[in-house]
Amino acid sequence: MAPAPFQWHARTSVEFSPGGLARLGELAKARGFRRPLLVADRGMAAAGFTARAVASLEKSGIGAVHFDGFAENPDSAMIEAGRAFAAPFRPDSVIALGGGSSLDCAKGINFVLTNGGRIGDYHGYGKAVLPMLPMIGIPTTTGTGSEAQSYALVSDAETHVKMACGAPGAAFGLVILDPELAMTQPRAVLATSGYDAISHAVETRVTTKRNFASRCFSREAWSLLAGSFEAALAGRGGIDAAAAMQMGAYLAGAAIECSMLGATHATANPLTARYGATHGAAIAVMLAHVVRWNRAAEPRLYADWTEDLAARLDELAQAASLPRTLRDLGVARDALPSLAEDASKQWTGRFNPRPFTAEAALEIYQCAY
Repeated sequence: MAPAPFQWHARTSVEFSPGGLARLGELAKARGFRRPLLVADRGMAAAGFTARAVASLEKSGIGAVHFDGFAENPDSAMIEAGRAFAAPFRPDSVIALGGGSSLDCAKGINFVLTNGGRIGDYHGYGKAVLPMLPMIGIPTTTGTGSEAQSYALVSDAETHVKMACGAPGAAFGLVILDPELAMTQPRAVLATSGYDAISHAVETRVTTKRNFASRCFSREAWSLLAGSFEAALAGRGGIDAAAAMQMGAYLAGAAIECSMLGATHATANPLTARYGATHGAAIAVMLAHVVRWNRAAEPRLYADWTEDLAARLDELAQAASLPRTLRDLGVARDALPSLAEDASKQWTGRFNPRPFTAEAALEIYQCAY
């Protein structure tokens, strides 16, 4: 395969610091933030993180307004609610605190607050023509990699179809990686989010858009994530394991920005839309089967990482106590053909290294049943 041309824009500065949440006010002030919209879910408030963020901002003379009217897998209705909430405040910036839902919701609100319309208008890339508000992202989970990307992933409230909405202004100008926050994840969240991050490293490594930059990010992300996931799940390794997971998730997100995802995400998304499966759980059911299916066409595809990557992925899913079959998610066998049709329409499937069709999706689903 000839080297693929690529462009890589480092739009995001990274502040890696244990206890870095306490520096939020200082860092926001240095960037000229005066009236930020703070997007943080209710779990952040319950854990005390929202109060800590607000206190840090107030110490630097910054007054924020806090929006928490959204849930896991933010949808278009939640984005509109956030826009309506923020508009009277006229924020000059946005701060996102929490997991991927907080980060994606903040980006989605930024789209419609600055450019008008509805979030569905920005499905795709580059459709925001007006400047967007500057943003700081503070991830507390180690999974989606949204902190490293210029896309927001938002579901349509009516169809439940996931929409990737991208623009240069949707990238965080600054990301604070505080491994002390990562250490507070419940095990169940670490299991699903961490496995999702692992899938990002695996899929970006082999997409048709892979390139020199993405391979560097994918390789290091895999090394950090696969090397620390089991220890973090078992409560071993302390802050070192949490830091490795956090940095691995960030680098896997950076790999997505340079490359793309593939058939695993294409087959997982309909499972979330139809059955409400947690994204990481759906990924866990599908990832090893996609790896085996891809290798059937290209036996050496993943060989530079490990000789039997699928077996290693099975081990990691088992360590995380994640579901292993479609039956575990409540899927009936007669639903597979229609699921395959839905999967074949997913954007990420276009970048899979082996051509991905409805027939291909059905074959993979049958293996996962």
